[in-house]
Amino acid sequence: MYLKMAKRVVFETDKRLLWKFCWNMGYRGIRSVMKYKRRMRRGEYFPPFLYISIINSCNLRCQGCWVDVAAKQEKIDLDAMNRLINDAKAMGNAFFGIVGGEPFMHPQLLDILAAHPDCYFQVFTNGQFITDEVAKELRRLGNVTPLISVEGNEIISDERRGRPDVLSSTMQGVQNCLNNKVFTGVCTSLCKTNIDDLLTEEWVDRLIEMGVLYTWFHVYRPMGPDSCPDLCLTPEQQLKARKFVVEMRAKKPIAIIDAYFDGEGQALCPAATGISHHINPWGDIEPCPIIQFAKESIYDKERTLGETFIQSEFLSDFRKLAASSTRGCIVLERPDLLHELVVKHDAKDTTARGTALQELQALQVRTSQYNPGNEVREKNWVYRFAKKHLFNDFGVYDGYDHTKTAAPGILDERRESTTSEPAVMN
Repeated sequence: MYLKMAKRVVFETDKRLLWKFCWNMGYRGIRSVMKYKRRMRRGEYFPPFLYISIINSCNLRCQGCWVDVAAKQEKIDLDAMNRLINDAKAMGNAFFGIVGGEPFMHPQLLDILAAHPDCYFQVFTNGQFITDEVAKELRRLGNVTPLISVEGNEIISDERRGRPDVLSSTMQGVQNCLNNKVFTGVCTSLCKTNIDDLLTEEWVDRLIEMGVLYTWFHVYRPMGPDSCPDLCLTPEQQLKARKFVVEMRAKKPIAIIDAYFDGEGQALCPAATGISHHINPWGDIEPCPIIQFAKESIYDKERTLGETFIQSEFLSDFRKLAASSTRGCIVLERPDLLHELVVKHDAKDTTARGTALQELQALQVRTSQYNPGNEVREKNWVYRFAKKHLFNDFGVYDGYDHTKTAAPGILDERRESTTSEPAVMN
C-alpha cells in the first residue's frame, strides 16, 4: 500500500504542486504545530490551523445547514484577509481552511490565494464553480487543494443539497481539477441516507481510479434552524465509520483525513484542544463553525490577531469547559453547559438570523465521537506516528473524569453501542 501511494503521488501529480504541498503544508505546517505546542506550555493559545468562512452565500440549500446562505451577502474582503493571514503568519501559521457558504462565490478568492504563495489553502467547496479555467488557475497557483463534497447518489444528492442535478455538476468540478493535476480531495458528511452508498470500499476504489488523492468522511451534525435530526447516525453507525476509516487507511493508496481521534483511537475535539478555531464571514472569532457565538473580531484595531486570540476569556473558558465535559462534542453532548457559558460571557449571536441561542436551548442531547470502550486504534503506522506528534489532545483532557460529566442518557447509549458491537483493537 505504501509503495502504491508513493507511486500515485509521484506519477499522478504536478511536481511543482507536490513541492508546494511538501514545503508549505508539510514542513511549514509541522513547524506551526511545534510553535503552537511551545505556546501552550506558556498558557498561550493561538491555533495553528485556522478555518475561515470567507462568504455566507451559497448556490445550494443543504439539509441541516447552519450557515445563513440566503441572507444578505457578507464576505471578508481581500484587504481584511491579507491582514488576517499576515497576522497568523507572524504567529507561525502556514495552513488555512477556506469555508463558506460556497467559497468560489467570493469574487476575490483567487486573489486571496495568489497573495500568499508561502501558505497552503484547503478550500471546502461543492465544486460547481470549478470550471476548467478555474482549475487551470488553481494549478498555476499551486498552493491550494479543493476539498469537494459529494453527498450521495443522484437522488440523495439532490435531496441533501436542495437543488436538481447536483451530483453531475459536482463531479464535473472534480474532473476539471483532476484533468489539470490539481491536488484534489472528496469529502462526505455521513448521514443515514448516504452511509450505505459512500462508506464503502467500492466508493474509495472509484476515487482512487479517478485520481483523487484524499478523502474525508465527516459525521453529520444536526445544527441550525432546520437541523434535520432524522439524518443523524446512530452510535453503532458512527463506530462503523471509524472502523472503516482505520481499515481503509491500512490497505488503500489514498489519504483519509479525520479530525476527531488521536492515534490510539481516543476521541478529541479540535476546538477544545485549541488546535483549531473558526472565523465567520462577519469576522467574528468563534470556537468552531457550529458554535455561532463570539466576543472577539478580526476587526479589533487595538490588538493583533494573535493578541486577540490569546487574550480571549471566552475562548479560554470554552476550551476548559469543553475539555472537562467530554472528549467528544460539547455542542451535541452538553448543550446546557454551552448555553450557560454563552450567557455568562454575554457572547454575541453571530448568525444573521439571530436565533442561535434558542436553537442551542432546543438541541436534543446526542452522542458524538466520544465512545469509551470502543476506541479503534490506528493500524497504519504513518497515521499513528503523525498523530502522536502532531495531532492529539496535547494533554488538555488530563485529570478529568468524563463519566461524571456526561449528560443524562449519553452513557446509556454508549453502553448499548459497546454491547451491540464490540470494539476492534489492533
